[in-house]
Amino acid sequence: MTLTELQYIVTVAQLRHFGRAAERVFVTQPALSLAIKKLEDELGTTIFERRRNQISLTPLGERIVHQAQRVLEEADQIKVLAAQGKDHLVGPLRFGVIATVGPYILPDLIPTLHKRAPAMPIDIEESLTANLAAMLKNGKLDVIMVALPFDEPGILTQALYDEPFKVVVPLGHRWEHKKQIDAQQLESEKVLLLHAGHCFRQQILDSCPELSRSDAGGIQGNSLETIRQMVASGLGITVLPCSALTKKFDNKRLVTLTMMKPVPGRRIGLAWRRAYTRPQVIDAIRKSVQSLKIPELRMLAEQEPA
Repeated sequence: MTLTELQYIVTVAQLRHFGRAAERVFVTQPALSLAIKKLEDELGTTIFERRRNQISLTPLGERIVHQAQRVLEEADQIKVLAAQGKDHLVGPLRFGVIATVGPYILPDLIPTLHKRAPAMPIDIEESLTANLAAMLKNGKLDVIMVALPFDEPGILTQALYDEPFKVVVPLGHRWEHKKQIDAQQLESEKVLLLHAGHCFRQQILDSCPELSRSDAGGIQGNSLETIRQMVASGLGITVLPCSALTKKFDNKRLVTLTMMKPVPGRRIGLAWRRAYTRPQVIDAIRKSVQSLKIPELRMLAEQEPA
């Protein structure tokens, strides 16, 4: 068993295609297939199920690939240890962020982080939590910014900030002049939410369980910005995180209302693989986020990774 063979199976597992995997690792497809077959024979098990136009992992193969990814990361750590003093902030960062955070935090975070780490270009993936989790675990992403709690085997997390939710209604709504709204009052309204799969949607339903009963078949949107515009048109009301309600997103057709205590909200943090070899990157992101001046975000003190 060699590191090269482990790299081969990890690449095939990521791409689910022998031809594209061979191109990725700069070998011919027959050479790749032969090396993987040799490894399977050595281990006495089948890692990949090969069907017509479809490659999938066996249950044991999935565990083997996961371990192979860890071995490769530990091998990279040897290089880091052998080059004491190497700057972790040099080289690309593969950064994932959930879609209800990215548009509102990244415009301020990226220039701040660039000042702190000018030699670290950032490849950004914006997606659902489930997709980011899968990409993080299989090594396609280095660090992700998600809502906590985020409990995954082999993954460390660190909280960054808490932010409250606010109710947004169209101009002329009967609540237009109210100062505060109780979350329980939402059940009597047409509340526009994100599609299932967005953690922010579930956080709202958890804050107001009555919505779960009235939400079936309700109007949903693909993004917070789509929902914002539907509310502006008078289609209903919604709930948004305060980071999406800064001055740059002001809309004269919308009215923002605070919510009564206990104010619903969410906690945002970073997640990365336990074997990740660039801890200074985590620290740089955390410090950059902590320096942001976004109203009503409550920055959290540095904590030990959980």
